[in-house]
Amino acid sequence: MKKETGDVSQATRREFLVSTAALTAFTIVPRHVLAHSGQPAPSDKLHIGCVGTGGMMGAGDIRGVSSETIYALCDVDEKHLKEPVEHYPEAKVYKDFREMLDKEHKHLDAITVTTPDHTHAAIALMAMERGLAVHCQKPLTQTVWESRLLAMAAKKYGVVTQMGNQGYSSEATRVACEIIWNGDLGDITEVHSMSGGGFARGITEWPPAETIPDTLDWDLWLGRAAEAPYSSKIHPIEWRGFLEYGSQMIGDWGIHQLGPANWALQLGSPDSVECVAVEGVNPVTYPHYSCKMVFPERPNKYAPSGKMPPVTVYWYEGNMASGFEPPEGLTAEDVSGFNEIFVGTKGFMGTKGRGESVSLLPESEMADYEKPAQVLKRVPAGHYQDWIQACKGGDAPCSNFSIAGPFTEWLLLGSICWRFPKETLLWDGANMRFTNNDQANEYVKPRFRKGWELNDITV
Repeated sequence: MKKETGDVSQATRREFLVSTAALTAFTIVPRHVLAHSGQPAPSDKLHIGCVGTGGMMGAGDIRGVSSETIYALCDVDEKHLKEPVEHYPEAKVYKDFREMLDKEHKHLDAITVTTPDHTHAAIALMAMERGLAVHCQKPLTQTVWESRLLAMAAKKYGVVTQMGNQGYSSEATRVACEIIWNGDLGDITEVHSMSGGGFARGITEWPPAETIPDTLDWDLWLGRAAEAPYSSKIHPIEWRGFLEYGSQMIGDWGIHQLGPANWALQLGSPDSVECVAVEGVNPVTYPHYSCKMVFPERPNKYAPSGKMPPVTVYWYEGNMASGFEPPEGLTAEDVSGFNEIFVGTKGFMGTKGRGESVSLLPESEMADYEKPAQVLKRVPAGHYQDWIQACKGGDAPCSNFSIAGPFTEWLLLGSICWRFPKETLLWDGANMRFTNNDQANEYVKPRFRKGWELNDITV
C-alpha cells in the first residue's frame, strides 16, 4: 500500500527509509533536505506505535524510543494510557492492538511490544505481517514454539527486529565474549546463573474473582489464554508468576543474565535439560527450582579452534538461588554480587546485572589483566538506538529475532522441565520436541483460545 507524505508521494515511509539508506552513505536524511517543503525528512523520525504503556516496562519502552515520533499508543487498560497521553497528546489512542494495526499500519514504521509474555507472539506477528519493525520485550515469547514462529516470521517478512534484553548492547557483554574467545579462561565447561524472588509467590490456587475495573478490557488482556476470572493479583504485575501468562524468573532475569553466555558460547539447542531440584509445585504458579542444560560441541567462528567444547548451563531461581554453592576454586566472597559465573579449565569469570559488568574471578585477577583486542562492534547509544538505527538502514540489531528466537527457545526449556524432576529430558531442537517424554511436549506449544490461533510459518 502507498501513502502520500510531503514530497514522497510514491513511497511509504518504510520504503523511503530503506531506499534512501541504500543510495547514500548516511543512515538518515538530514532534516534540511526537505526543509523547502516544511516537512521533516521521512527518515528523520520514525512513526512508532507503542503496544503496552503500563505494567513493568511500558513507560520505559516509550522513553527508550522517545527520540522518534510516538504516533500511536495502545493498552488494554485505559488507566495505563493516562500518563503517556499527557506526554504525547497528538498520538492516536487505542485499546485493541488489532484495531491499531489495521487502521494505522500505513502510517507506522515500527511498534514496541510491552505486554504480558503470552500476548507477545500475536502482536509481533500481526505487525510483521504488515511490514512493521518490531521491538519486543523479553522474554521474546512465553513458549518455545512461539519463539520459533517469530524468528521465522522476521525472516519471511524481512523486517527489523529486536528483543528487549538491554544487556546485549552493553560493552561488558562484548568484553566477556572477547575474553572467552581469546582463550584466557581455557575451555568453558560450566555456567551458573541465579535469581531469587519472583512473582505471585505463595499463590497456590486461582485467586478469588474480583470485579473487572471499568478501565480494563479483561477479555482482550487474556488474549490466547483460556477464559479466567479477573484478579488484581494477576494484573498489572504479578502475571509473570502464573503458568498461563508468564515464565517467572528465568524469563524475567534469566534472559538478561544469560545473555553473555548465549553470545560468548554460541549456544544453540541443548541435547538435554533436567530439573535437579524443585519445591512449591502447584497448579497455578511457578515453583522454586534449579535445572541444568547440556549443550554439545558447537561451531564458533571467533574461537581459534573454530568450535566450542560441550558445556553445562545451570539455572537456580527462587529459593534455589540462595542454595547455590560456588564451584571448586572459588569462595562465596569471590562470587558475591555476580549472577552469572563462567567456569573454565584455566580460570573463572563473572558478570553482573544484565551483563553490564564483567570481571575475572576472584576480582583480584583483574589487577594486572590486559583485556584482549576488540572483536565486536560497540553500541555506545544503547539498545533502543541499536534498533532505531537499523530501522533507518543501519546494521541489524544485536538481539534481532534470528538471535533472540533461538536464545529464548533454549531458555524456556527450563520453564518446562520442573514438571519432571530428576528426569533427563532429551531435546531435539531441529524438530522442536522431546524425544523421550511426550507429556513434556505438551508444554512446547501454547493452547489457543478460539479466535486467537496462530499457524506455523515456513520460509
